[in-house]
Amino acid sequence: MRAVRYHEYGTADVLRLEQAPEPHAGPGQVRIVARMASVNPVDWKLRAGYMAEFMPATFPVIPGVDASGIVDEVGEGVAEVSAGAQVFGLGSATFAEYVVLDLWAVKPAALSWEQGAAIGLASETAARILDRLTLPERGTLLVDGAAGGVGSALVQFGVARGYTVVATASEPRHAYLRSLGATPTTYGEGLAKRVAALAPQGIDGAIDVAGHGSVRTLIEITGDPTKVGAVADFGAAALGVHVSDARNGRAAYALKEAADLATRGRFSIAVAATYSLAEAGAAQALSETGHVQGKILVTIP
Repeated sequence: MRAVRYHEYGTADVLRLEQAPEPHAGPGQVRIVARMASVNPVDWKLRAGYMAEFMPATFPVIPGVDASGIVDEVGEGVAEVSAGAQVFGLGSATFAEYVVLDLWAVKPAALSWEQGAAIGLASETAARILDRLTLPERGTLLVDGAAGGVGSALVQFGVARGYTVVATASEPRHAYLRSLGATPTTYGEGLAKRVAALAPQGIDGAIDVAGHGSVRTLIEITGDPTKVGAVADFGAAALGVHVSDARNGRAAYALKEAADLATRGRFSIAVAATYSLAEAGAAQALSETGHVQGKILVTIP
């Protein structure tokens, strides 16, 4: 099969479109003929070697963790889908023609292949860290860095669950956040003062998505580190903040929840750009800029 691989750590230039062995579904897994995959920051962080201490690579590596496609192989113990089902979900090595998924949901007809690929990891990560905070009913949530995939998923899950959501992004993205149901503001210096003006009732929980050093400010805003979560700031744990970690279990239910909301027009992830499989290096390079509204997708084949 054709797949994007890298044989050493480095910049996006180490990515190559090559022939690779086909994977096969193991127990509890399905294999899909992939239609779309999405780019996530973890892909290029792993490729660059930034996470080698915690997640060392076994080369060659096929990047990618979420995709959408058509089931063509079902592993032992899987009864809920069969060959021919259209699904989206999470696995590994998704920048390839054949992809094995560990978690999946049936793709509703109203959900495009693009949206199926875009909402996979974003919705699972968002639901996992949001539910960890256990906000009170009708509480107020602050999402710092809300214009990307996980951030916009957090906003939409929060709104769907009845929370008041304050969300940060650069000013050009404020209209997008309003369209999702959030009250937007800018990030950076003075955030606590701006949030206090927008949410005089206080903030019941805050989540740092961007990982640019706002955690201490979020603790100040909420008054309690246990009311703060972080997606990308791994040093936040030392401050008593919960750091999202899929190794402690995934929020499998989030995929179906996102799909159900999407069919009612209440959940979508903006698509910033779409690339071919051969252009995977350019797709990751764009993700590395950190200025992406929504998700970057890769079309397969």
